[in-house]
Order: sequence, then C-alpha cells, then structure tokens
Amino acid sequence: MFKGVLFDLDGVITDTAEYHYLAWKKLADGLGISIDRQFNEKLKGVSREDSLRLILEHGNREKDFSDEEFQQLAKTKNDNYVEMIQAVSPKDVYPGILELLKDLKQSGIKISLASASKNGPFLLKQMELTEYFDGIADPAKVKAGKPAPDIFILAAQVVGLKPEECLGIEDAQAGIAAIKASGALPVGVGNAEQLGTDIALVGSTAELSLAYLKKQWDK
Repeated sequence: MFKGVLFDLDGVITDTAEYHYLAWKKLADGLGISIDRQFNEKLKGVSREDSLRLILEHGNREKDFSDEEFQQLAKTKNDNYVEMIQAVSPKDVYPGILELLKDLKQSGIKISLASASKNGPFLLKQMELTEYFDGIADPAKVKAGKPAPDIFILAAQVVGLKPEECLGIEDAQAGIAAIKASGALPVGVGNAEQLGTDIALVGSTAELSLAYLKKQWDK
C-alpha cells in the first residue's frame, strides 16, 4: 500500500491556470509579444522564470533584458497574478478533491504539495485546505523545475517518505515526466493525447478516489 500522495496544485486541486494565463498575457501584451491559449499549454507546470524565458524567446526578445529587468518582469507577472487570486475560495476546489483529502487523512496516508507555484501555501489557505496537508515542498529550494523530478522528491522528503512509496497526481506533461523521474507512481488528470497512454488517467478529478488510487497501486 502506498504511504503518501503528492499533489500538483494548478489543474489538480483548483484551476488557477486561467489566472496564470491572464497574468502572463497582460505582461506579454505590455512587451508587444502575442501569446494565446495554445502557447499557454507550454507554460503549464513550468516555473515562473522558465515561463518568462519561453515567452521572451517566443517574441525574439530574450536578449533585450538585463538579469535585474528579467527579475522585475517576473515580479510584475506575479503581482498581477496575486491580485487576481485574492478571490479564490473553498468553492474553487475541484470536484472530488475534498473527499479524497478527507479519506487519505482518515487512512493515515501522508499528503504533500508538489507545486511549482510559490503561491501554493496562500492558495491552500484561501480554499481552507491547509489542515489536510502534512507537508509542502518549497519550490524555491529545488535546483530544477518540472520536468526534473526535484519537487516530487522534496514533497516526499518533507513528509518523511521516499518517492517510491508515493503516488503523484498531475495534469501537465512536464509534471508527469517529473513524477516518473522521481520514482513515484503517476496518475494523470486529462487525456492520453497530452499525458501519454502508459499511465493511469482520469478525465476529471471527480473520478479520483482512495479506492481508485489503491487499484492503480495494486496493479
């Protein structure tokens, strides 16, 4: 039996992806770079700095900013985003997630957050989910972002486990790659086209349950 579940945040617990997109779009528009929802797919699960690099490359402006200006742009995006997420509340929790957290907690299974978002703790608080989490991996403490396994390895560590004892739940390609590389068992939320045919997949978080996770683990 698995001992822990490592949760991604954006697209798994709630949908902050839309706020990220709007905040990046606002920044890109200001730089004269045009991004759309299709381009935004590349930014899912990717760290703030790496997302900014992808946008600047997309607009052929990667050489236009000093390190200091680059950091300022990243900060501007985050300020826009933080302003937008003040409105997040318990009603924004995805279907099935609260029940799953309660069941895991009751079964003594450790729950850890493996999100690239530095705003993870704030969002959990807004959704009144903090009490369910035994640990939160701090993205500032990892060398490399997803698809590198670092954040999932740390998420397991902070609750005293090895990744091999855990399941990881993700909705992005980069995240699934990171779970696989960490040694944890991946469960994807989304479609096979994006996430692959070699992993357990649910079409929506409403299908995630303790029984479902046990079944995948026992396979």
